[in-house]
Amino acid sequence: MSNPRADSMAAERRRQMFPPPLPAGDIERMARFSERRHYEPGSFLKVAGQPSPGLFVLLSGCVVVNQRTGLGTPIRLVEHRAGEFMGEVGQLGNAASLTDAEVVEAVDALLIPTERLRALIIGEAELGERIMRALILRRMLLIEAGASGPVVVGAAASPQVQRLLAFLRRNAQPHQLVAPCDCEATCALMEQYGASQDDALVIRPDGTVLRNPSESQLAHLIGMVDTRERDEAFDTLIIGAGPAGLAAAVYAASEGLKVAVIDSRHFGGQAGASTRIENYLGFPTGITGEALTGRAWVQAQKFGAEVMIPVEARLLDCSRDDPSQSLRVQLADGCWLRSRAIVIASGARYRRPPLAGLAELEGRGVWYWASATEAALCANAEVAMVGGGNSAGQAAVYLAQHAERVYMLVRGPSLSATMSRYLVDRIANTANIEVLAHTELHALRTDAAGALASAQWRDRRDGHLWDCDIRNLFLFIGADPETGWLEGCGVDLDAHGFVLTGADAAAAGRPIPRALETSVPGVFAVGDVRSGSVKRVGGAIGEGAAVVAMLHQCLGT
Repeated sequence: MSNPRADSMAAERRRQMFPPPLPAGDIERMARFSERRHYEPGSFLKVAGQPSPGLFVLLSGCVVVNQRTGLGTPIRLVEHRAGEFMGEVGQLGNAASLTDAEVVEAVDALLIPTERLRALIIGEAELGERIMRALILRRMLLIEAGASGPVVVGAAASPQVQRLLAFLRRNAQPHQLVAPCDCEATCALMEQYGASQDDALVIRPDGTVLRNPSESQLAHLIGMVDTRERDEAFDTLIIGAGPAGLAAAVYAASEGLKVAVIDSRHFGGQAGASTRIENYLGFPTGITGEALTGRAWVQAQKFGAEVMIPVEARLLDCSRDDPSQSLRVQLADGCWLRSRAIVIASGARYRRPPLAGLAELEGRGVWYWASATEAALCANAEVAMVGGGNSAGQAAVYLAQHAERVYMLVRGPSLSATMSRYLVDRIANTANIEVLAHTELHALRTDAAGALASAQWRDRRDGHLWDCDIRNLFLFIGADPETGWLEGCGVDLDAHGFVLTGADAAAAGRPIPRALETSVPGVFAVGDVRSGSVKRVGGAIGEGAAVVAMLHQCLGT
């Protein structure tokens, strides 16, 4: 039965995604940022898998935008004619195109390159808002349609497949999953590359295939990483794209600083894996960590920040003779980035309990986050959750909607000392969540295929042990700071490896650093990596915003 309200909302969303032809006045305003181009029938304005030149505004003619299936078959997505603009949110960051755009009637168009597109969106606020909304909704359409981007061929339960899907999902990259023997073509492909049931093949739109690629290889394969040589010096280089790093990027870039952000995994940090954040200001009904940080990721690029993912910082070089010289960060590929100031927002990595065989079970039943992908594996089954913080509570409530029962293992006497009250109450009122106090994980057992078969728990009061036949275990037991790359650079750390700032980082013979400045002038730290931070999303965002005023003082801007 039709739902008039839902139909109306869908129609409005479609109208915002593909608005009516722009009036002449809007096109004139856009022309200031553009280059005039002409294209003959049969030519392509952009090709899937190749860098897109920017946003197109059609003045005449017709262009058909196609997605590609996993086997390369084109699927018509939309047709653009005079007065309409063509592009999606990837155009803000020099990303590779996710679609083909073929000219079917000779086209005259305005091409707005990425740098000028950002200037248009900021300089023409009302028009820019309409364009931004359309670009974001078009990316969402591509993700939901599941017929764009790379094709992952493999079994859904394969650790390699789960690893690659998590990377693509956390970076808002459209993709497709195809079973290994979904058809003759995929069976032949698996055989050609000698792939087993645990392997994953990734196919790019141009037909390039990789077997079990690393995240970095996958990113290069699909054009996520900007491979240009970078000789210029940034005003601010931010290490980490979690809430703190993204907040610093948004505020610094919006105030005119030349900003770059790098992260070795994905935007959002650990907060990006939160299934629902309900105590963040302004979202009374809650918001997922992925949605909150995804908006910040787009916002940072809107203001001109360059977000480079996955790019890993390996070394910080602070050996400059005077403050006017650049600091340098060496990347995993050996290249260097230069910047007048550095913001350390590298956050923390998931803590792993000292259990035999744990590493081998990661991706085979042991998880450090709980998204829709993992929840689907837990349908109508019993699962275990280790941890008593807010992240564990949010994940437990989310998984309880899918699993038959969720066991929460807590080392202390209750959740009250470590979890927000609203979550404690919600867990108490969720019938299929059972909190096991004074309990710790003791051992893991595998099945013949090497996947998790059961877990053994221990009562910390009397040492009693018991087994539970669970196939999925979620670990939310905190994190350790990502500060190994700072070794030898002069940035002081506390006894637990977190970065000291302000008065705590003061050294004899020099002024006390600014509140978020480290022991090295011009190097700042924000968020979870900073010693004394409150380890909350709101606190991290607040520090990311606050550091910008100190950056201006440091840079004299």
